[in-house]
This record gives sequence, C-alpha cells and structure tokens, in this order.
Amino acid sequence: MSVNADATDIVVDADVLREEVKAKYREVAVNPHAEYHFHTGRPLAKRLGYDDTMVGAMPDAAVESFSGVGNPFSLRSLEKGERVIDLGSGGGFDCFVAARQVEASGRVVGIDMTEEMLAKSRSTARDMGLDNVEFREGLIEEMPVEDGWSDVVISNGVINLCADKKKVFSEIGRVLRPGGALQFADIANGKPIPEEALRNVDLWTA
Repeated sequence: MSVNADATDIVVDADVLREEVKAKYREVAVNPHAEYHFHTGRPLAKRLGYDDTMVGAMPDAAVESFSGVGNPFSLRSLEKGERVIDLGSGGGFDCFVAARQVEASGRVVGIDMTEEMLAKSRSTARDMGLDNVEFREGLIEEMPVEDGWSDVVISNGVINLCADKKKVFSEIGRVLRPGGALQFADIANGKPIPEEALRNVDLWTA
C-alpha cells in the first residue's frame, strides 16, 4: 500500500487537533462514567455486537473507557498466532479482545498518544495476566513498529480523528506484512462539507 500525502489536503492544524483529542480522551480514561456526546462501556459493546460472554468476563477497567464506533472483529475473527496492531488503542478493550483470539502464541500491540489511556490499558493488561499484549506511546501517523511486523491492523473510530489520513494509511501499509489484513470501523461522510467546517477543530472532535 502506497499513499502520497499532499500538504494542501490538510485543512486543520494537526497539532491543535491532537491536543483536543487528547483532552477529550484523557477525560474518558479518568472519568469513564461521565456523559459524553458518544456512547461508552458495556452498553456500547453490546450495541456493537461484541460477544456478551466474553465482555462479561472482563473487569470493568477493561471495558468502561471503550468508545468505538463499530466492531472490527465482525469482519473476521483473528487467528491463533497472528500479530496485531490496534491503532488508537485507548483503554485497551479491542486489544484485550484480540489477545483472546490470537492466544498466547500471538502478539498484540496497542498504539495510543494519551498518557492516561496508556496507564490504564497497561495496568489492566497486567491485572488480566495478558502477557501477549503491550501498549506503546506514539502517533498512528508515525507508528513505533518495524516494517512488515503485523499480520493484521485493527482500528475503531480513530482514523477519522486524524488530520492526515493519507499518512495513516501509508503507515498501515508499512507495518503490514505482504498479504496482511486491515480490519477497521470508522465514521465516513459522503456529502460535501463547507471549508469553514473542515477548519473547525471543535467539529472534528464532536
């Protein structure tokens, strides 16, 4: 996969957008039961079709900060031994699902830029005894992963929060092995958007 980004395609300040996204999801990490403009936690996982038995067996800390928009595992279940990267792993929920599917011989790497989410996901992984999961601080536009490492890349409602989507997809192509799979859920819009709206950071995070 090769995608060339054009600076003229970037209509919002990427650094400002990242700080706004960090602020929003920092709050979701430390105060997961507050009211947000999006759904969270176990009710959301149920709505999106995650297995009730699996989710029910997870501790609250593993699920309460979940705020995805779909279920990337509905495309296919992961296979034993696969190496998986989760883009914008947040509190770790999708990583924990992936870890169960790939079993002990597989590996899962979650990438997130929010310190509070990383602290939460790392602590929860230790408490759950998941030795095949690790969480790395970084941007999904510049993943801290070697070329061709992963069999599968998953993502859940994160790519839409990035200003430079071409860079993200270029990075996905770099970290996937030849023939690897991308399984992601996200929000897309097919209608024209006024330029003033595209430049409004608040609308990106809302």
